[in-house]
Amino acid sequence: MFTSLLSTKSQIDQGIFENFADLENMCKHCTPITPIQCISLCRLYRLKNELRNLRNILNNPCYMTEFLNILKNPLRLHIFQIIVNNRCTLVKIQQDLKNINIKQSQKTIDEEHIQPLITLGLITEITGKYTATLFGTCIHDNLYSFGIFIQKLPQRSECHEETLIQLLLLEPKTREEIKQIFSPAVASRTIKRLTTTGLINIPPNRNYNFFYKSKRDPALEKLNDSEMKVYQAIPYEGIAVDKLAKLVDLSQRRIYTHIRRLKGKKLVFTKKIPLTYSLTGNGQKLAVILQNLTQKVEETWNFTECIVQPPPIMTYLTTPLATT
Repeated sequence: MFTSLLSTKSQIDQGIFENFADLENMCKHCTPITPIQCISLCRLYRLKNELRNLRNILNNPCYMTEFLNILKNPLRLHIFQIIVNNRCTLVKIQQDLKNINIKQSQKTIDEEHIQPLITLGLITEITGKYTATLFGTCIHDNLYSFGIFIQKLPQRSECHEETLIQLLLLEPKTREEIKQIFSPAVASRTIKRLTTTGLINIPPNRNYNFFYKSKRDPALEKLNDSEMKVYQAIPYEGIAVDKLAKLVDLSQRRIYTHIRRLKGKKLVFTKKIPLTYSLTGNGQKLAVILQNLTQKVEETWNFTECIVQPPPIMTYLTTPLATT
């Protein structure tokens, strides 16, 4: 049971919550000879200690933003890969980087890449060697293909792009709906970045105003030849001004003039069609990765709730003092 909990392929789900409850019950009834024996030999104690530390890290309200910004670094992501695959020292990491023609000092590697990963709770240092935590291993399993999208996202940001991508995975949204989530300035900037990098689709029709025929009988009104030509060219499903101008071979200025007259005769009405944005193929792939990472962090946060309870009172096998 415990080995399955420590497995790199273990999932933080209801089954593990039940397993941990069983292990917690075992811990309450454990009677080690000394506290040192519990701390030094008990794997459950080390796991619980790791999860308590992780709980303190996840208490940061800006954790998810820092989490994504730290991972959006190709070299840091590569170093994380090295540590996950093999417990190693700083010297070993530096040597592995030299093998792929990346030369950096140990100080730079430590300060710029390893320490940020430690602050996220993804890796830890034990007697001079760096190793992935259980949480780090779970996150690493969900980082597939993330590296190819790093250049498409801003390196240091408030992660508005990542938020919008995950929202668009649920359903396409209009510009007005996006502006209700972010401020207008942030929404425009975020949409521009994502369309430029090919992560969301540019709407095929960028016109807001569509013209439609009303149910009023045109025979009741007196129309000149140009007005009738424009009226008859309007399809049932509506049409934008630029397409209507090409269809009747008139300038857009003339089209607006005729439409204004037709609207006055209640034969035509205008309807605004909002711009709608959706994810491209690459955008969907990235959205799934981001969603899995976010879900894993949330599951881990929920999982650590059972760790923050006050520790049980331990009973140690000691020789009672002689009474006089």
